[in-house]
Amino acid sequence: MINQINKKWVLAFWEALDKVSSSQASSVCSEYCAPDCVWNGPAPIYQQVGPQAMAENFWAPLKASIPDLRRQTHMIFGGASSGRADGGADGRMWVCGTGYLIGQAKGAFLDIPVTEKTLRLRWGEFYRIEGGTIVEAQVLIDFVDWFEQVGLSVLPAPLGIAHVYPAPTGYDGLLIDAQDPDETKKTLSMGRDFIYGALNSFESSDLSSMGMEDFFHQNVKWYGPGGIGACLSLEEFQERHQKPWLVAFPNRKVQDLESLFAEGALLAGSGVAGVKALHTGPFRDTPASGQPIEFSGLDFWLRSGDKFTENWVFVDMVDMFSQMGHDLFKIMREQSVARQEGKR
Repeated sequence: MINQINKKWVLAFWEALDKVSSSQASSVCSEYCAPDCVWNGPAPIYQQVGPQAMAENFWAPLKASIPDLRRQTHMIFGGASSGRADGGADGRMWVCGTGYLIGQAKGAFLDIPVTEKTLRLRWGEFYRIEGGTIVEAQVLIDFVDWFEQVGLSVLPAPLGIAHVYPAPTGYDGLLIDAQDPDETKKTLSMGRDFIYGALNSFESSDLSSMGMEDFFHQNVKWYGPGGIGACLSLEEFQERHQKPWLVAFPNRKVQDLESLFAEGALLAGSGVAGVKALHTGPFRDTPASGQPIEFSGLDFWLRSGDKFTENWVFVDMVDMFSQMGHDLFKIMREQSVARQEGKR
């Protein structure tokens, strides 16, 4: 019952945000979020404390930039978290969602130039609910994909397919009603085995040590962030993403997560520093820096039978590359200036 109430609260929050102008975003955030709510956003915004800070530094300027901004929701679900690597259930209640924010920019947001095209901004949001209000959040916008939509490429062309972020295939991801608890339990158990077993079991250069085929269907659809792209089979995933990723970060390991929960056939996980690694190999033409990296990310999975058939992946690429010594927003601004000068 509490999960159903929490989902309705988040849906009401989103609906209220969609309806108001940028000047009213602060009042909406104050209505739905606790006074000391901790909001973990994408770089370069990072953490904000309190509804006014999250509104003034993210929602208000975003809505001012894109006045007709509207939300398209592909998934919403929630549950009790079991995000500890040791198997302990923390019991905290979360609600998550993903989809597109759609609209036409009329002004710059964080210096991202305006385009006449309608933007489709990929978003992922996780909210922890306590006492009937939002007390913690992790929110990511795919900035690299946004840059590409306005014609600025801050990274080499992705090995995967760009701009492919659909809703679940043949499955209603809007879990408004309560789901079968047995299916939820099965999904969460499989998710824990996958995340803290397979993903943490890589040995040297042998991908088979991870046993990904035990969890991912041969035709899995893996929707990676801008700069990496989508992979439309297990073979593509291993060749176009997993191998290059493990060359760059061979010792990466999933840590305790802020959240890991399931509802029905859907699984979700969030972590501000959910994965840690040393950057010891090249990645996307960036040579090894030797720096320790903490990855901020969000994941959504769809289970069909005994395999995951779809995986929506958010990685804060701006934050990740800043730890590797590269400022993607600076590169974006330099490219934007060069383009304007070229038009003169």
